[in-house]
Amino acid sequence: MLLYALVKMGAYHEPIRISTTSLAKNIGLSQQSVSRHLISLERKGLIHRTISKEGSLIRLSKVGEDLLKSVYLDLSTIFERKPHSIMIEGEVFSGLGEGAYYVSQEGYRKQFIEKLGFDPYPGTLNLKILNGKGMMLRAALDTYPGIEIKGFRNKSRTYGLVKCFLATINDRERGAVVLASRSHYGKNILEIIAPVCLRDKLGLKDGDKVKVEIFV
Repeated sequence: MLLYALVKMGAYHEPIRISTTSLAKNIGLSQQSVSRHLISLERKGLIHRTISKEGSLIRLSKVGEDLLKSVYLDLSTIFERKPHSIMIEGEVFSGLGEGAYYVSQEGYRKQFIEKLGFDPYPGTLNLKILNGKGMMLRAALDTYPGIEIKGFRNKSRTYGLVKCFLATINDRERGAVVLASRSHYGKNILEIIAPVCLRDKLGLKDGDKVKVEIFV
């Protein structure tokens, strides 16, 4: 319960500063109980905590992140059927510039056309996921089969497998979310391909918010 409350308050993406008194009021426990729970979470390696006069600086650890993702996926299996689609919101940012290179590789491009139904624009739209719910939904994508784009080898190197999900961007443009088995990005990033340049088509710039409906 306390771990979930900390994530809702923002401790997933970056450390939050909060006193045990404020935290106790937020979740309806006594200050003493909150202090004991925080000590327990820290000892189990579920959070990172730094104590100062202004309060505790708390952030979810990788162990805590994995635990919550596991609980989320288990509960989804129990209470829900697999959804037809999920919605994730992200913020546009300029990537490393490698999307155009990979999307243009003929070994990938032929499969994109055959399996996704469109010839992708040579580049990706990169989105940074904004909240804990979005991160959990992104983690759920790893459990769905998706559309497999097989890896291949050419004269210079090998290219890894890619999993894709058809998507609609801002309720307007069709495209696909691509999850590369080899990626420089973390799990908080969505890479999207489309038959058009989404930045131009939707008038997007760095910092703009984008909603992506992903069909699973």
